[in-house]
Amino acid sequence: MALLELADVEARYGQVKALHGVSLAVDEGQAVAILGANAAGKTTTLRAISSTVRKTGEILFRGMRISRRAPEAIARLGIAHVPEGRGIYGELTVWENMLLGGATRRDGRAVKADAEAALGLFPRIASRRRQQAGTLSGGEQQMLALARALVSKPTLLLLDEPSLGLAPRAVRDFYEIVTRLNREQGLSVLVVEQNASVALDVAERAYVLEVGRVALAGSAEELREHEGVRASYLGY
Repeated sequence: MALLELADVEARYGQVKALHGVSLAVDEGQAVAILGANAAGKTTTLRAISSTVRKTGEILFRGMRISRRAPEAIARLGIAHVPEGRGIYGELTVWENMLLGGATRRDGRAVKADAEAALGLFPRIASRRRQQAGTLSGGEQQMLALARALVSKPTLLLLDEPSLGLAPRAVRDFYEIVTRLNREQGLSVLVVEQNASVALDVAERAYVLEVGRVALAGSAEELREHEGVRASYLGY
C-alpha cells in the first residue's frame, strides 16, 4: 500500500483551474520528484496535499481519506510542508523558528529535544541559534526551513522548489541532507523541482506535469533517458 495516493485531484484558484485530474503515489520510504515548467501545477499539487487550496478528488494517506481535513490536521498526521520561499520568520531567532516546528505537538520538553537533534544535522546553523533567521544566507535559511520541519516528526516531507535562488554549493549541501534522511532514516519525500537533474539524482520515481496534468511518469532512470525530458528539462 502506498503511503500517499492522489487520484483524479483537481484544484482551482477562484475560477482558474490549476490541476486537471492529477494522480500519483509515494511509497513508504520513497523519494519522488515532480518536474515541470512554471505554472505546470507542481506547487498546487503540494498545496492540495496539505489542504491549503480548494480541491476535489481523492487523497489518501496510509489508506485514510484526508481530502477534507484542515491543514493543522494534515500536519498532525505526519505530513510536513516546506513551502517555496522557505516560510521562515526572519525577525525570530533560529531557535525560536525551530520551536515553531513543534507547534502541532503538546509535549514541550520532547519538542525541545527534537529541535536540538534536528539542529545537529545542520552544523552551519546550529551555532547560530540566537541569530535572527532573516540574517542567514539563502542556503542557511533553506536548511533552517528543513530542520524546522523535522521537529514535527514527519513521515512524509513535502519540499517546494528548495533549490530556487540558491548557489550550486548550497543546493548540493541541502540535497545531501535530504538524501541521507531518505535513505538512512526512511523519511518519505515528495519534492517539486525545476532543477530536474538534481531532483532525478535524489528521487527513485518522478512525474512530469504539464498544464495541470501528469504528462509522464516512471523511474528516475527512465525519465532521465526520455528524449522529451532530456530536451526540455536536462538540456541535452
